[in-house]
Amino acid sequence: MLQVAYIRDNEDVVIRALNKRRFQDAENTIRKVLQLDESRKAAQQDLDGVLTELNSLSKQIGGLMKQGDTAGAEQIKVKTAGLKEKSKELTDARTTVEAELQNLLYTIPNIPNGDVPDGVGEDDNEVVFEHGSTPDLPQGALPHWELIRKYDIIDFELGVKITGAGFPVYKGKGARLQRAMVNLFLDEALKMGYTEIQPPIVINEASGYGTGQLPDKDGQMYHVTEEDFYLIPTAEVPITNMYRDVILKEEDLPVKNVGYTPCFRREAGSWGAHVRGLNRLHQFDKVEIVQIQPPEKSYEALKEMCRYVQGLLEKLGLQYRVLNLCGGDLGFTAAQTFDMEVYSAAQKKWLEVSSVSNFETYQANRLKLRYQTSDKKKQLLHTLNGSALALPRIIAAVLENNQTDNGIIIPEVLVPYTGFDIIN
Repeated sequence: MLQVAYIRDNEDVVIRALNKRRFQDAENTIRKVLQLDESRKAAQQDLDGVLTELNSLSKQIGGLMKQGDTAGAEQIKVKTAGLKEKSKELTDARTTVEAELQNLLYTIPNIPNGDVPDGVGEDDNEVVFEHGSTPDLPQGALPHWELIRKYDIIDFELGVKITGAGFPVYKGKGARLQRAMVNLFLDEALKMGYTEIQPPIVINEASGYGTGQLPDKDGQMYHVTEEDFYLIPTAEVPITNMYRDVILKEEDLPVKNVGYTPCFRREAGSWGAHVRGLNRLHQFDKVEIVQIQPPEKSYEALKEMCRYVQGLLEKLGLQYRVLNLCGGDLGFTAAQTFDMEVYSAAQKKWLEVSSVSNFETYQANRLKLRYQTSDKKKQLLHTLNGSALALPRIIAAVLENNQTDNGIIIPEVLVPYTGFDIIN
């Protein structure tokens, strides 16, 4: 959430930045924020005046009572009764305008970093790095949804029977391959100094607001209505919310956590050929890395997180590219995002497998996540997170890009975890 003080001091900058990310009606929205803030301050000023007068009259009443002037004290009490009623009205007015201001701020996305390219959508994203070459597949190479049927390692029909579309059942070597990837990704994160967290996969509403999924992604999250809980869309949400309403010390930084969870997304939309198989699911597994950094170190941390994810893809032997997302394709809460895409040789398309983002103070302001500097000042922190990695499309690429006439070769780095080197 943007800070009102920052908006007030940088009104034109904020409007231009929101226009860069194609936020509709940015100018009127920001002006409405400033108007509500002025109304809030005016209500608070009026309330402070009434409370000051009430305090003064209370002292007068005490003095008169000590003097035995009961009649005089009673006259002043009549006046204080009217002031107390006015105080209640002003308090209610301030509360109403504060709620309106807060709800409006919740609808405003983060402003993009200056290095975010201009653009409307995914076609305008900037390719900043490419690695590897397209594998030479055998004649008649199959897409992964045909391979998993051929080798009976993932069952979509059984998932439909149990739950519905988008909830596959992993079986045999398919289940072991998935578990192997989870363990590899966690072990590699531990080597890089991350602390493993196993968080709840159900969150309350405050956690959804804390990291910005609510109200923006309300329709995309599974909602447990009776308890007002939500199934998590990513481990970022519960892990980052561990630090809600927390004041860290300078020596506590940086915070580096990693967590494996199932993730749940309704993913409303079409289910055509472009989202077949593992390309889009309602439930999928993911290992997530989360960092909390002081502002001056967060962009170096973002680069380090990107290099780390790239290292995982290289260990798996996958061709990939890195995209710097343009303003129009940037996620609601992000100041800058780099997407990693792997190339599916059988589908002949790029598949997004990771997003690494710096949210700057946007989440921290919602979370009230701060740290105390050496000079005892309290300052908002920067939060970052990245997929390291999301499994379904990684599995799809590994299956497709490593297929041979004799079966699917398992990347060497995974063999100690799978216990087998081929699916046949």
